[in-house]
Amino acid sequence: MSEHVDVAVLGMGPGGEVAASRLLAAGKRVAVVERELIGGECSYWACIPSKTVLRPPDAAGEVDRAAGVGGAQLDWPEAREYRDYMARHLDDARQVAGYAKQDALVLKGEAGIAGPGRVVVDGRELTADHLIVATGSDARIPPIDGLDDVITWTNRETYTATDLPARAIIVGGSAAGVETAQFLARFGVKVTLVQRGERLLGREEPRVGDLAEAYLRESGVDVRTGTSPRKAHREGAHNVLALDDDTSAHGDVVILATGRIPRTAGLGLAEVGVELGERGEVLVDEHCLAADGVWAIGDVTAVLPFTHVAKYQGRIVADAILGRPHPARYDGIPRVVFADPEIAAAGLTQAQARDRGLRTVTAEVDLARAIARPWTYERAPRGHLGLLADPGRRVLLGAWAVAPRAGEWIHQASLAIRAGVAIDVLLDQVAQFPTYTEGYLTGLEALDL
Repeated sequence: MSEHVDVAVLGMGPGGEVAASRLLAAGKRVAVVERELIGGECSYWACIPSKTVLRPPDAAGEVDRAAGVGGAQLDWPEAREYRDYMARHLDDARQVAGYAKQDALVLKGEAGIAGPGRVVVDGRELTADHLIVATGSDARIPPIDGLDDVITWTNRETYTATDLPARAIIVGGSAAGVETAQFLARFGVKVTLVQRGERLLGREEPRVGDLAEAYLRESGVDVRTGTSPRKAHREGAHNVLALDDDTSAHGDVVILATGRIPRTAGLGLAEVGVELGERGEVLVDEHCLAADGVWAIGDVTAVLPFTHVAKYQGRIVADAILGRPHPARYDGIPRVVFADPEIAAAGLTQAQARDRGLRTVTAEVDLARAIARPWTYERAPRGHLGLLADPGRRVLLGAWAVAPRAGEWIHQASLAIRAGVAIDVLLDQVAQFPTYTEGYLTGLEALDL
């Protein structure tokens, strides 16, 4: 006999956790279903462990560049130990107990949708008024001839590694590739990064990719852009990628940072009328509704593959189920690469604005020339800020920054874009002195409005 719940959440990554927690707090009977670990990819194999091991090199770099301090030493075993602590030693027992204490029905196992409002988890059947699909994504494995013959890692092997390789080839120049290259290079690994496009971070402004490449090269990374692996093979103990520019890259391991694919196969989504897109993603409306009684959030929707977007969508769905619906909006959402210096952006790029038929003006600020904070922060200071505006409406459309702690202060631009704050209002804003936020005034004043 099946058990009935108000809501069944399939996949307990950050988005699923937000939705489940809000629904439980509102008194709903909730089943939480997870095939691996409650907390998902982000908590155990991606965001949390990666940012944890990026912090020691970041701190050491700060010491190297600040006047009057020195001697920072990186310690991989200690960093690894703290990483494992932050990733809960790949143990979700406390999370399972925590949800059970909230009277959630906790099920660990593979879930399948058997029909409208029906879920089967390892032979156990549930019925639910609402299904929330939050099953995340898997690492995309590119079709490279001979790849099975070499040692390959994805983010999972990289961020659970006990020992670091002496040499690594990273395939992919997106945020994951850039962060991984920075982490490994600063810990002494000889890194070659191979990027198919002509620039790193190809979805951002070209200037951002150029700056990211320059800083990676400063860290000792061998950056190869405009080329792709065409074949992989072993030469003794070496893993070799033959590239289509007739060069090759050698390493102890090949790390694949080539994107993610939505995890929808085998769920039985067709049984409940859910439509999938070209990449296998669940198609949703502005409330994250995929079909009658079926919702989807996070990477599985491929709307924006960020943890903070998954959490936002979790709020959207929980509120809709609780009778207070409001549409999701994705304008102005920040995007951060936790490199050194940090790389942050929000809103549209100039190319995206052009595709929408928008007239734009731009400005770029060399922060070391414009404000005091970079000089108080470090010797030979670094930092650039770019703004994109609509001169007719006099509002910001986009912003980017490559500078220390840019991931923190990009949110001023994010909020301005999202709320449509008039540039005249932004020009009247008074920033604390000395801060990087002061750079916005210089950039705004430089816009040809």
